[in-house]
Amino acid sequence: MASTKRAALKTARQQRRIQSATDAKDATKNSRKKAKKPAQAGAKNYPTNPLPKKHLRKPGLEADLVLAPQFEAAAYHGSGKLDGRVAIITGGDSGIGRAVAVLFAREGADVAIVYLNEHKDARKTRDYVEAEGRRCLLIDGDVRDFSFCKKAVAKTIKKLGKLSILINNAAFQEHADQLEDITEQHFDLTLRTNLFGYFHMAKASLPHLTSGDCIINTGSETGLFGNENLLDYSMTKGGIHAFTKALARNLVAKGIRVNAVAPGPVWTPLNPADQSSKKIKDFGKSSPMGRPAQPEEIAPAYVFLAAPSCSSYISGAILPVMGGPSN
Repeated sequence: MASTKRAALKTARQQRRIQSATDAKDATKNSRKKAKKPAQAGAKNYPTNPLPKKHLRKPGLEADLVLAPQFEAAAYHGSGKLDGRVAIITGGDSGIGRAVAVLFAREGADVAIVYLNEHKDARKTRDYVEAEGRRCLLIDGDVRDFSFCKKAVAKTIKKLGKLSILINNAAFQEHADQLEDITEQHFDLTLRTNLFGYFHMAKASLPHLTSGDCIINTGSETGLFGNENLLDYSMTKGGIHAFTKALARNLVAKGIRVNAVAPGPVWTPLNPADQSSKKIKDFGKSSPMGRPAQPEEIAPAYVFLAAPSCSSYISGAILPVMGGPSN
């Protein structure tokens, strides 16, 4: 018994010695925290805060951004992972959708871009897809309308021959400080774009998808952790994650994979068309890497999930691309 007590006292003294050493170090530290330096973990340095103070009119044109999002991914070399495939990308005119379209084309896929009415952005995306040697079809319209979604799929098959990959990416986002500030019209627009649009496009596409094909949905960190100023948007992104998992279970027997990418903050027109010019300068600053991602940093995740050579055994996954562990 005495030996047990002595051992316990010895351990306690050891703990106190370690504590004292740490306390001494803490006492000599500068009381002011050093500013976190944005992390650059890739092949090049990406823009950091403060970002340009620019507020865009919705739906937001990438062409109007002072700091152009980086989507060309010059360091990414294609290897035929998507040869012979055809993809529909909603919201493919700009941002993440544009970057995905370019990389899909680099991997050998033809692409149909579905967008609302951002014609200038869409034409630029088409130019880049065609520069990769692939065909690009532009289809403008509202994914809230099921009849439009059916026509978009039919047009894709008529012009490009088939459909192999659906990327659900179109979104509406508008912040609100409190729940009472969200009008019924605002709430309805968010849900019908972000949830109904994904549902409609999946339903319209499914009759044309076969074993080896896939659906990839764009989720968000807000769907995992919530955001106090994006209540309705967070709700829809959480719903997209659940829809992804449920649909994956529903379609697994048919050999159709369903996954989602959940990005953190990304420099696209979506956020400058939401946040004020004052707030947008700090967009992405609170992320683990201390900066927002550029679209070209997110797009390879979609290639990974689209290519059977990379992810034939992955379905129902929510792939976080957030610059590190978050929340």
